[in-house]
Amino acid sequence: MAQMKWDDLVLGDVETRNIMTRSSLPVGGYSVNPYVGCTHACKYCYASFMKRFTGHTEAWGAFLDVKHWPEINDPQKYAGQRVVIGSVTDGYLPQEETFCNTRRLLEQLRGSGAEILICTKSDLVLRDIDLLRQLGRVTVSWSVNTLDESFRADMDRAVSIERRLRAMKQVYDAGIRTVCFVAPVFPGLTDFEAIFQRVKDQCDLFWLENLNLRGGFRQTILDYIAEKHPDLVPLYDAIYKKRDRSYFRALEKRAAAMAQANGCPFVDNEMPYGRVPQGHPVVVDYFYHEEVRGTENTGRRNTKSNIL
Repeated sequence: MAQMKWDDLVLGDVETRNIMTRSSLPVGGYSVNPYVGCTHACKYCYASFMKRFTGHTEAWGAFLDVKHWPEINDPQKYAGQRVVIGSVTDGYLPQEETFCNTRRLLEQLRGSGAEILICTKSDLVLRDIDLLRQLGRVTVSWSVNTLDESFRADMDRAVSIERRLRAMKQVYDAGIRTVCFVAPVFPGLTDFEAIFQRVKDQCDLFWLENLNLRGGFRQTILDYIAEKHPDLVPLYDAIYKKRDRSYFRALEKRAAAMAQANGCPFVDNEMPYGRVPQGHPVVVDYFYHEEVRGTENTGRRNTKSNIL
């Protein structure tokens, strides 16, 4: 694998025999990642664990490998399957504008009949609206866990929240299913009700997921809170050191009340593919999602999971 420097980024190429990988994610049958690494460099990113398998010594966000794969010759084999693009990278990183890996992937999936979910923090997806319309059952999800651009800039190097929201509206107006992925919810910092008011008329699902600190970034986040928001240290100690769930239990009640007040379904897992009346997105309570897996919107939780 050849490597080169590109604007302080260690850039490489990697060959893969099959770009389509069976997924263990609760929302996907296949997981597809056109790149290795992610230059958005989110401080809370669970995908940073990938370094254990790639051999990279650089910091998360400081390297990117461009994948090369044989063309998908039988896309119909994925008919009816969920295909998640961007589970451990973002298919619309700034470098996608040059390498076009995600567009090439979408072109190869044309006519597949797959249900495609794109997870992003970018507005570059607007480039591919023509393809998304052709693909049919497509959902585009944007991560938006704050309206505070200063906090956003502290946490990631992706485009501004305003650019994400404008892109969400354009995609929604183009007749494509959209998700506002409010994740991770930072205790004391994420105002999900304010975000809801901004996006309720331009998304089909409003998805809530708590911040977990099980990865190598745990101390990074706790140090950030201590430095920038010292008043929140007792709350983070209670949640992440004493395993106190009362804060997120209270948020669940507020989310349920918000959904009811706005005539929105309130579920604990994703609904089947479909559109909803404008202004009434499905509110998904995915707090402590490890306990939600396999419960099929029954309200029951698998309480044996280690969730913090």
